[in-house]
Amino acid sequence: MDFTVVVVTMGVAFLLSIILGPLFIPLLRKFKFGQQIRSEGPQGHQKKQGTPTMGGIIILLALSLAFLRFSDKNQEFYILLIATLGFGLIGFLDDYIKIVFKRSMGLSARQKLLGQLFFSAVICWLLYDSGHDTSIYFTPFDFAIDLQWLYYPFIVVFMLGFTNAVNFTDGLDGLLSGTAAIAFGALAVIALYRTEPEAAMFSAAMIGAVLGFLIFNAHPAKLFMGDTGSLGIGGGLVAVAILTKTEILLLVIGGIFLIEILSVVIQVISFKTTGKRVFKMSPIHHHFELSGWSEWRVVITFWCVGLVFAGLGIFLIEGL
Repeated sequence: MDFTVVVVTMGVAFLLSIILGPLFIPLLRKFKFGQQIRSEGPQGHQKKQGTPTMGGIIILLALSLAFLRFSDKNQEFYILLIATLGFGLIGFLDDYIKIVFKRSMGLSARQKLLGQLFFSAVICWLLYDSGHDTSIYFTPFDFAIDLQWLYYPFIVVFMLGFTNAVNFTDGLDGLLSGTAAIAFGALAVIALYRTEPEAAMFSAAMIGAVLGFLIFNAHPAKLFMGDTGSLGIGGGLVAVAILTKTEILLLVIGGIFLIEILSVVIQVISFKTTGKRVFKMSPIHHHFELSGWSEWRVVITFWCVGLVFAGLGIFLIEGL
């Protein structure tokens, strides 16, 4: 595998993202595609009302153009793009409904679930058609279980759970952009190590795209990615993990996303069973905000924790 091509792919995606930002922001403002802020959210977020959203289009476009230019257009290529753009499309529809109808809720939970199930099923078919390994590996214990046909239901649940975990993380300026770049960085290293060129180039393209987007998304954000970006990023993360056989290891590399969704689950269960809340607000990044941390302090701290998880994930790959 040519490491230079991987680096160039990342650079091209980064430049495309930077170029597309100033083109899309005025366009989104013109069409009044502004963020709808939940009234029950942190009061400090109310000033973000109307900030252009659906910026995930920039990420997905920059990623796709760079990946199309340098990839080999094989079966893995289609798995990676369909997982990302498919889940991104669901996010786009969700964002569009929120904006058109001026409300904080877009697609219903049932509509989102049906869309995610559809694209998960398409990915499962492509994996089956390509003769993909149905084993899951428990790194670094040199232990694997061949799930056979049960692997596909596992992938469906995995895709639904992890993409929504990533979606929950998108709540502060630059939070998901930074943590996603870190997680994809770890996956790119693993893909290079395991000689998975398409996964490595895709990961590099996503790193470039989200870092370019971060220029406009860092606090104070001039642009939000919306569900278009967060669900697309989540789909891409899972697809790379599947192709590099790091499905279980992704729970370590993406530990920050796991913490975010667990905080929501814990909060809901606690409130419904005891009437009490464990956190001041979930997902957990809002808890720290309401505890007096500045938004930038929360983001930087979560980036650092993400780096620790990503480093641990790389360390756990035997022989790396």
